[in-house]
Amino acid sequence: MRVIAGTAKGIRLEIPKGLDIRPTLDRVREALFSILAPRLEGARFLDLFAGTGANGIEALSRGAAWCTFADNAPAALAAIARNLEVARLSGRAERLELSLPGDIRVLANRAKPYDIVFADPPHTFAAHEVLLEQIQANHILAGGGVVVVEHATRAALDVAQPPSAVSGLSCSRRATYGDTTLSFFA
Repeated sequence: MRVIAGTAKGIRLEIPKGLDIRPTLDRVREALFSILAPRLEGARFLDLFAGTGANGIEALSRGAAWCTFADNAPAALAAIARNLEVARLSGRAERLELSLPGDIRVLANRAKPYDIVFADPPHTFAAHEVLLEQIQANHILAGGGVVVVEHATRAALDVAQPPSAVSGLSCSRRATYGDTTLSFFA
């Protein structure tokens, strides 16, 4: 796995061994960042269920000002630290060990809310609606911001069926790439 574009283009990223991590495929990541391109410059990016950190690192490489990486696995957070170091992006990032969606409240009242929240939970995750509700309830998303949820296309993700709304967030777009779907909420 590598960084696709930007200042860290071509950098290979470490995938921690022994964890059930399913990194976003390069073609899906490329499509995601093509869609997000107008929002990235200077953005605050939140990478939930970060795994390898590939999505947040891609955001930083393409011009995001800051990224918070959240994952519940210490080994994943250690790999993210190494990946940030190799990509020379450590100074614009922080890593937090959080169990989601419950610990999302830790992100409340940060210096600023996030312009882009990206969530790539395990395919067995069944609390998408709760996650979206917690993002709203804890004021994690900046005004005009977007939440992107990556999920299995075959998954019954009712909140991702446009038009739908969860706590004031409406699903405005879905993009499907084989077995993977990106659902955009604003």
